[in-house]
Amino acid sequence: MRPALAQRRRGALAGLVAFGTLGALLLPNSATSATLTTPHCPPIANKPHQVPHVHYDGIQHLTYCYGPISIQPGQNFIRLNATNLFPTIPGYITRFDPELVYPSGRVPRVDMLHLHHAVWVVNGNPQFAVGEEKTISQLPRGFGWRSLPTDTWLINDMLHDLTPEPATVYVVWRIDFVPLTAPSAASIHPVHTQWMSVAGPDQQVGISSRIYPVFNALRGMGQNGRYTFPDQATGANTALVASDQSWTPDHPVTLIGTAGHLHPGGLYTDLKVTRGGRTKRLFRSHAHYYEPAGEVSWDVAMQGTPPNWRVQLQPGDNLSVHATYDTKRASWYEVMGIMPVAVYDGTGVGGDDAFSKNIPKRGVLTHGHLAENDHHGGKPSGLPNPLDLPNGPVPRGPIEIRDYQYSAGDLYGSGKARRPPTIHAGQTLTFDNQDAAPATNTFHTITSCRAPCNRSTGIAYPISNAPVRFDSAELGVNYKGYGAPASGRVTWTTPAGLRAGTYTYFCRVHPFMRGSFRVVK
Repeated sequence: MRPALAQRRRGALAGLVAFGTLGALLLPNSATSATLTTPHCPPIANKPHQVPHVHYDGIQHLTYCYGPISIQPGQNFIRLNATNLFPTIPGYITRFDPELVYPSGRVPRVDMLHLHHAVWVVNGNPQFAVGEEKTISQLPRGFGWRSLPTDTWLINDMLHDLTPEPATVYVVWRIDFVPLTAPSAASIHPVHTQWMSVAGPDQQVGISSRIYPVFNALRGMGQNGRYTFPDQATGANTALVASDQSWTPDHPVTLIGTAGHLHPGGLYTDLKVTRGGRTKRLFRSHAHYYEPAGEVSWDVAMQGTPPNWRVQLQPGDNLSVHATYDTKRASWYEVMGIMPVAVYDGTGVGGDDAFSKNIPKRGVLTHGHLAENDHHGGKPSGLPNPLDLPNGPVPRGPIEIRDYQYSAGDLYGSGKARRPPTIHAGQTLTFDNQDAAPATNTFHTITSCRAPCNRSTGIAYPISNAPVRFDSAELGVNYKGYGAPASGRVTWTTPAGLRAGTYTYFCRVHPFMRGSFRVVK
């Protein structure tokens, strides 16, 4: 192992825990409820300040652990697999609480390994979804998703290893389930999930598709430091709008609940309705950042609708979703804006017309700050300041990315290899991701960050906040996964029009990777 890589691995992996497998748990809870856990599930801790359970006589608290999943070093691709981990008798799911854990039950540090996203597709339709914010879906009393043993479940997940080390994890979902035979089941009205996503075209455009519904919110987009997609999308970005961005029911329905999903930099999602030329906001799901540095990390919880939120739609009403990001501070790549909505087919379950003034607006956080987000970064790291380094030699060929190291200008390098390769204005440098070979299938980026970009790695540092913006996209080929997130190419060339100066960059996929290059007159 190269000394520089060994040093970075030690820094990136400090605090990782040993793996251990625990057996199944069967813990009777009370005469009117039961707690059941599938084999190989470790004890799973509750999220702090979590939204309360809604109790029913005969309710079951079920824990499903999907795995063990072997994570390859640096992994960042999409998987789609069938699962039989759901209730084996008919009933109603009233709560869905997702998690990602090691076999010991410990939740990975988000700056090392995180649940980029997971979507549970039931009978061909997305029913539950989560990102690293880990929103808990709790339906109000009297509502549930109907579940049958003949259902088919798929899980689309993207597990992101930000380090050069393998791992073993379980994707966990804990549900509250009311069997159809329970006396309280008769009081439950069935809902279905209406999938609402701002991006993800039916036909893939670039890396954006229905299975990876992303867009970019770049610094300077929008107005007054905020960019709302798709409202302010222009040019080629309009092709990224999803058909699921809006929905028009053909019969009366009642909306029962929703919560937004955003990435770092996201501020809020809006659910709106349009009728006869009039548009009204039905709910704004604010991103509540616990992050000390502000809206820049996964240290966030999303607001969901309150339990008394009910909205009646008429046939022909147009429901739409919109996502707003901060674009004053940094650029945000491959971001999402999603609001799955629980819908009851019909009326007669309470609520008000969509244009009533009585619809509750104040959201509810589904959990508090999560301890896996405690490593924020941005502290002195001992890396050199590239602004102080002498000019480095110009490579004879491309700058290779191999073993998570840039062959020239790497801040973890030594000697001349650490110096920023220096070119004249009008010249360019080309990067070649050797780690993208099929055997390793590891994606990397060259993404600008504000100099010196040499502080410690965490969930809030580095970010793409350089005065001059550039990004290579994820260099690699989707040998695995479903057309994303790799760009389909392994090389990238710097812009030819860069002015004189020292430019610093990092890898968005593995942020401990840092480098620089220099342009002189």
